[in-house]
Amino acid sequence: MPDTSDSEAVFQRLSAAISKDKRVDPPETAKAKGFGSKGLKVARRMFAFHSKGRLVVKLPAERVEALVAAGTGKRFDPGHGRLMKEWLAVGDKDKRLWPRLAREALEFAVRPVAQIRRRRLKSRS
Repeated sequence: MPDTSDSEAVFQRLSAAISKDKRVDPPETAKAKGFGSKGLKVARRMFAFHSKGRLVVKLPAERVEALVAAGTGKRFDPGHGRLMKEWLAVGDKDKRLWPRLAREALEFAVRPVAQIRRRRLKSRS
């Protein structure tokens, strides 16, 4: 069983660092839970959270597949036996990768938000 208290502390430090990015929802906005966990969000959409001693991040399905094939994490199972194609769970033995993967997930999360904003601006002109 992973030491969740240590990994929770690592995730809290990671969250504090990433939350400084102005694109990340402030903690008071991001209080709602997703997958039963509080986490990091962009436009109220979760992109990273801590679960059972693991960092769970949302990435493109192809990237998740490549990371799983390389032995870096597993597809995330929220508990009902259905593996999520765009969610990767990385154990605490790979904590050194957490910051890079969380930032990668942030960049993946902001893409749709930027596209929606561009469409709204076009429709107003």
